[in-house]
Amino acid sequence: MARKKSRNRTKSTVLTAKIVKMLFVLMISFIASLSLIGDFSPIIPGVQKNDVSEAATFIESIAPAAQQMQKQYGVLASISIAQAILESEWGNSELSSVYNNLYGMKGDSLENTVLLSTKEFYNGEWVTVQADFKVYDSWASSVQDHASLIANGTTWNADQYAPVLQAKTYREAAQALQDCGYATDPDYANKLIAVIEQNTLYNYDS
Repeated sequence: MARKKSRNRTKSTVLTAKIVKMLFVLMISFIASLSLIGDFSPIIPGVQKNDVSEAATFIESIAPAAQQMQKQYGVLASISIAQAILESEWGNSELSSVYNNLYGMKGDSLENTVLLSTKEFYNGEWVTVQADFKVYDSWASSVQDHASLIANGTTWNADQYAPVLQAKTYREAAQALQDCGYATDPDYANKLIAVIEQNTLYNYDS
């Protein structure tokens, strides 16, 4: 009888250990799920989680100028900010960080331009080309010149970007930019819309 009782104790001990192990696993899983539920950090394409505050700082640094240009020219602030994000890689590109050109604005004056390499989408593929880009004294000046271009058009077509100004929503404005030939990227409108929605940039339009 004593031996049988010892075996029962051993089985009981093993069973208890298994239960404790299962409870521990369930507890870890529960804690992990809570951490995921509580993670409300914005989703920002191309930016790591630890750089979110840096991205927010970039948005806030150009938002006042974008909102002012919306009042002055009618270009939605969300569009101005989203384009700056895409074109300048969150203000980290050489063109934006050194020459304050947020939008890849090209120029024809040797005194206020810099020759740099850029990628353009031609004949179904991306190619690297050399181009003269404008140089600005500040990001605010870049935002203003960009809005002026949208409002006044190009030297060969004053109404080139009129549909952008006529758009009722940021989605329509983004598509109008692509249709009017602002960028060669065939997915430009979708990228703009994604950046606007993932970072709630539409809040700056009101």
